[in-house]
Amino acid sequence: MTLLIFGAGYSGKAIGQRFLQEGHTVFGTSRSSDKSKALAELGINPLVFDGELLSPVLLAAMETTTHLVQSIAPGADGDPVLRLTQGDLKAVMPNLQWISYLSTVGVYGDHGGAWVDEDTPCKPVSVRSKERVEAENAWCAAAKQADVPLATLRLSGIYGPGRNGLLNLAQGTARRLVKKDQVFNRIRVEDIASATLFLAMRKADGIFNITDHEPAPPQDVVTEAARLMGIEPPPELPFETAELSPMARSFYGENKRVKNDKIRALGFTFAYPDYRVSLAQLWALQRPQE
Repeated sequence: MTLLIFGAGYSGKAIGQRFLQEGHTVFGTSRSSDKSKALAELGINPLVFDGELLSPVLLAAMETTTHLVQSIAPGADGDPVLRLTQGDLKAVMPNLQWISYLSTVGVYGDHGGAWVDEDTPCKPVSVRSKERVEAENAWCAAAKQADVPLATLRLSGIYGPGRNGLLNLAQGTARRLVKKDQVFNRIRVEDIASATLFLAMRKADGIFNITDHEPAPPQDVVTEAARLMGIEPPPELPFETAELSPMARSFYGENKRVKNDKIRALGFTFAYPDYRVSLAQLWALQRPQE
């Protein structure tokens, strides 16, 4: 298997490492040669892709690609990979056997805290989520044209080593924002990687929610992190009066509980099913050695 990851950032690196563990060849793109060094250190073959040009080196890697993961967010002008290939994937990736498109649970929009699953109609609220729905549909059309299975992974809030509430508390940046009845799902980056490999090995087709089992109020997660660290949590801040960026505020405009039953029914097991299990494991990794 030869995997190409467009956009080997936080999630992409984890996916690449998981495939490498199974002995597969992995290529990954970053926007600059400086960032490529971090990929090479992990064993991922680095490629530069700025979203504007498919270089000869990148095209050569695409020719050998059997499995594709697209992790780059779309913009106002659509998905960069589809734009540059004009949606004809087999023309540049003749050996392509399977595609994964990394999307977001934001495509579901606001459901007032109700449960949603993969059959729930999308009603995106933010511009970002509307662009994601358009990109999902475009990838679906391109995969159909190429006659290649497509797994669309709708991800919830991503965290893990190097990016989590424990570090936020240690750095003094954590806040306990409280908005009545607000909940979010989360997902450990390692579970994204394992789910991607699981679906790739089965050449699975369809939409899959990749998310933990327990949607929870964000302030509860901060409180649990503080408990593990043996420190006082920061004071509660009412959402209505908190100073937030427009993007941060927009996340609170969507309230839903996301089900992950579909991938579990295929036999996938989440290593970090809820934030308590996950934070405890992260704290065991991060806490100062006594």
